Amino acid sequence: MLSAALSIGVLLALLGSGAAGTAPQGCDIPPQELTRMLQILERSVAESEAPNPSVLLAFNLAGATGSNARQQLLKEIEEDAVNRAHKDMSSGQVALYTLALLSSCRDPQHVESHGLSVNLSRVLDQKTRKEVARLEKDGVPLTTLYSVGLDVLALCLARTGDYEQDAILLAKQLLSSGSQIDVDTQAVMALALECVYDRTELPDTRGLLQEALEEVSKGFLDKQEEGEGVIGNIYSTSLAMQVLETASKFYAPRQWDCAQAFSAVYSHQLQQPMAVAQAVPALVHKPYLDAASLDCSVVAVTIPQLPLSPSQATTAQEGPPITVHYTITNTLKGKPFEFSITVSVPAGSTLLAVLQEAEKADPEEFSFETKATSWGPMVVSIHGLAGSERDRTFWEFFSGTDSLQEGVGTYKPQDGEHIRAVFSKY
Repeated sequence: MLSAALSIGVLLALLGSGAAGTAPQGCDIPPQELTRMLQILERSVAESEAPNPSVLLAFNLAGATGSNARQQLLKEIEEDAVNRAHKDMSSGQVALYTLALLSSCRDPQHVESHGLSVNLSRVLDQKTRKEVARLEKDGVPLTTLYSVGLDVLALCLARTGDYEQDAILLAKQLLSSGSQIDVDTQAVMALALECVYDRTELPDTRGLLQEALEEVSKGFLDKQEEGEGVIGNIYSTSLAMQVLETASKFYAPRQWDCAQAFSAVYSHQLQQPMAVAQAVPALVHKPYLDAASLDCSVVAVTIPQLPLSPSQATTAQEGPPITVHYTITNTLKGKPFEFSITVSVPAGSTLLAVLQEAEKADPEEFSFETKATSWGPMVVSIHGLAGSERDRTFWEFFSGTDSLQEGVGTYKPQDGEHIRAVFSKY
């Protein structure tokens, strides 16, 4: 047993026994960058309001299982699953908890904490049945296709429920409206289909899944060429990379320029913990498909500590004041409205600070509410108008005419930028 923290070189050597050991040149993450990303995940465990199963999944897939933060997170995940799985967790949340526990070599059928237990696999199957029933009836699930993709992936890896029939439904969705489905959702749906493809022995099912996987994977190759390494956006790229790493037989004889995609992701210097957690599995060549087959008996690897960069060492916002224009618009529900305001915030401030300044200046028109999510604070209500899963409505933020790809807690507007919040449907 190793008593001292292993260097990141040793971590990569251990990973080298898997897919990373045969990665083409340029398709391995630089050691210092992996260390930086894992440190972000470690710090997030203490800083997050709620346990994040995606962070635990990333730790396990990267082989970084020796830290106290990881052990603490596993206990929090088990406790949260016992307390909340039956109550207020969506199917997608239950699926992520299932994947995280599978990757920790825990049995999701018997999760224990403080003398209580829950069969998480059963809960997931029950919630997935409701999602699928709504999808078959209305053409949309209770929540999102992204969640259903996670559901089917987790059920397949746990070998629970009617995941083969679910996969058929997802494949038909991809083939009928794939181009209208965002990259993140296509990716998790494709990972689910890959799992089922490898498990089913039904020729017709395999044929349908193959057709859908060919369409998705070749579409990702096209998007990467168009985006010069980026597939959809920088956050969805890492999920698409998991598909391209594992689905080469579905896009052969075409070749994937993995070095281009890897460079695009790690050169972006991701900071938000959820974005980092989503990127790490692809960057260490351990996709979600490996979650149920990890060897938990190998030596636990701890994360070497590097000095914090100035941006990590302080959260103080310093800099000259900048001007940001902010408009809120609703034409969907109730009486239409549109209000605009111009506020001043320090350079480097997040969009959340802009919203706070607007509310401070005019609380009657620019009041807003947020809720904590794994991606940071999410705006759920503005001017008293809240989004609804039932109505499939939400507040979408734009810079000019471009939809923002970051949340209000991480996006940093520039001087003179016009931010628009539009009440929208998904």
